[in-house]
Amino acid sequence: MELEHGSNRRFLFGILLIVFGTLWMLVKLDILPDSLSQMVISWQSLIILIGLVTLINGNQISGWILILVGIVFMVPHFFDVPWEVRRLFWPMLLVAIGLVLLFRFTKSPGKIAGPGAKSMNFFDDFVIFGGREIVVNSQSLIGGKVTSIFGGSEYDLRNVTLSENGAVIDCVSIFGGAGFKIPPDWTVKNEVTTIFGAFTDKRGSILPDFQNLEKTLILRGFTAFGGIEIKNF
Repeated sequence: MELEHGSNRRFLFGILLIVFGTLWMLVKLDILPDSLSQMVISWQSLIILIGLVTLINGNQISGWILILVGIVFMVPHFFDVPWEVRRLFWPMLLVAIGLVLLFRFTKSPGKIAGPGAKSMNFFDDFVIFGGREIVVNSQSLIGGKVTSIFGGSEYDLRNVTLSENGAVIDCVSIFGGAGFKIPPDWTVKNEVTTIFGAFTDKRGSILPDFQNLEKTLILRGFTAFGGIEIKNF
């Protein structure tokens, strides 16, 4: 099933590249009018393209936010937007981010073993203007949610056993970062969308000759002016 999803995503991404490349070619040939040329070759269209790619990768919330931001900034190219409306954009964006954080909280299927227990099969952490290190212990980890804004956090998963279906961790990092310490035999699939950020795998030469595909950690989400780091130490 995962291979089938991968093929579908590859197909959709190929269609996006063909459409964008064709439009760019029409711009170079002066076939498109100037108004459309400014729309196709712009940072707004780049944000929308990144949002579409994020949707294809399965990150619905991050994808729609990027698409919405790109569309909002593109509207003034076609319509005369009053200043009274434009000045509300940034406050509305903050409200939208707040709603997304609330949605992530209410959807969290957190499972904690008991009062005061350190073992959990799903973890949800939020860091703002600070940092901390958390040791996670689980015999069947299914995933987690990590949000860091102007802060950083590190999660030690070296004593964790993944569920039989692996685990999915959703990461949102804005002017912040998140680090994960994992066992060397885990397979990591990076599906994080980065804008002016980075995803770094520092395991490097200490990786074993082969990785166990049954122990797969999938990282999804969005990072802007921040980073996600993977290491074994």
